[in-house]
Amino acid sequence: MESLRGQFLVAMPEMGDDRFRETVIYLVGHGDEGAMGLVVNQSVDDMSFADILEELKLGEKDELIQLPEDIRNRRVLRGGPVQKSRGFVLHSSDYFKIGNSYEVTEDICLTATLDILKSIAFKEEPVEALFALGYCGWSPGQLEQEIQGNGWLTVPFSRELLFGLPIEARYDAALAQLGITRASLSATAGHG
Repeated sequence: MESLRGQFLVAMPEMGDDRFRETVIYLVGHGDEGAMGLVVNQSVDDMSFADILEELKLGEKDELIQLPEDIRNRRVLRGGPVQKSRGFVLHSSDYFKIGNSYEVTEDICLTATLDILKSIAFKEEPVEALFALGYCGWSPGQLEQEIQGNGWLTVPFSRELLFGLPIEARYDAALAQLGITRASLSATAGHG
């Protein structure tokens, strides 16, 4: 199978694993060694970006209170069931630190170090960013089997889907990109 890195996975209704019900996952890696992705349409309840900054002591209380509201109240995503206390930032390529940032595609990077959190808060860069706790991981061949077993649909990359739309709208928008709706999803595979 060709690498799906930089594309989305959309959970089918018969997924079977409640942790992935109605999820949209952005794949940051996919190859012979397995796959890794972040859920981009589920947030952690009662947690904001300012809460993370405060917990990690990345700013004085006065500084954090003075952050722009859109930064302070930015939602924290539930990135997946693996290493749920570890943070990952998916972001535009205007921020890249050699040795810390991983280039997913020419336009999208992944960084998992504290310096990017400070940069988002106090320098307002990168321009576009999502912060997630945890990730999704697949062993070699596992994702391919799940796709073959009709567990996932693949959706081409859309910047609007990743950064522009409200979190709650991303599942339906991902389906719409394929020209389908929740009602038209079938639990049976159409492999020929």
